[in-house]
Amino acid sequence: MSGIGGVGATILPLGMGPARVSRNDSFEVEALPHIRSLYGTAYRLTHNAHDAEDLVQETLLRAYRSFDRYTPGTNIRAWLYTILHRTRADSLRRRGRSPETVELEGDGPGVAGGQDGAATGRDIARALAELPEVFRTAVVLRDVEEFSYQEIAAIVEAPIGTVMSRICRGRALLRERLKGKRA
Repeated sequence: MSGIGGVGATILPLGMGPARVSRNDSFEVEALPHIRSLYGTAYRLTHNAHDAEDLVQETLLRAYRSFDRYTPGTNIRAWLYTILHRTRADSLRRRGRSPETVELEGDGPGVAGGQDGAATGRDIARALAELPEVFRTAVVLRDVEEFSYQEIAAIVEAPIGTVMSRICRGRALLRERLKGKRA
């Protein structure tokens, strides 16, 4: 004998309609696989495991709360990184700090160094951590997370030219810091 809903119908607790279950399942399937990369980026931005965990947790909470506004089939990774970036910016604002910017002297194309004084991964991580926030964010999103310029512009809510400039300046600062380590 089939009950209400036909053969194989799932009985859900009161208040748990199919839309609710579907939302949870969709969030798990689409968003949760990105936790590792979100954490890696959060760690590079905060330089602290505890702060990175808090940032990812807050990002996922905000994403879950607004998941009904996410359009299935679009780039969920970029959507999550936009939330991560906004969450980080809100956190900095609450602390009363704003990202610092610096002017570069002689900003021009870099020349690749030889293999003799090649920087280690640890040197690169330290030099990246020393970059001002706006440059570090742009470089991490482009060179580590491999977002396109258009995606980064959407994530950080800046014109594409600004994003390209920040990446160029960030890379130049990174080269300078790494050159100083080799000397």
